[in-house]
Amino acid sequence: MTPPQRRRRFPKASPEPAPQPPQEGRHPPEGPKKNPERLYVITGPDGAERSELDLVTLIVAHADPPPSATPEQAALLRLCTAPLSVAELSAYLSLPFSVVTVLLTELLTAELVTARAPVIRQALADRSLLEAVMHGLQRL
Repeated sequence: MTPPQRRRRFPKASPEPAPQPPQEGRHPPEGPKKNPERLYVITGPDGAERSELDLVTLIVAHADPPPSATPEQAALLRLCTAPLSVAELSAYLSLPFSVVTVLLTELLTAELVTARAPVIRQALADRSLLEAVMHGLQRL
């Protein structure tokens, strides 16, 4: 069974031109480029200390975004009502990890969020606990 084909809501008026092969000495056209200057504007000058954040560090917000927060910081605070990892925040906001760490460092110094290490489970469960659970299930 083949999946249904997606249809455009508003069909295009004219067909797109076919891509032309790259000519000698020219590079092929690339997709839309992101503006690196915008990332500098978001993070500000790179002179401040950064918090030691890992990709799996969990972030939890304590308060609503203040009126002085940038749009990116406000988005971070809204996303962090439940614990999220730094990698998830980076993906949701479509921002590089380094930019998210700078934004989170500012929020950590303002005490608007808390960073905590993820809960690491033991490789093997305690044998006595497993036996207690097994005996409890057998009694049911």
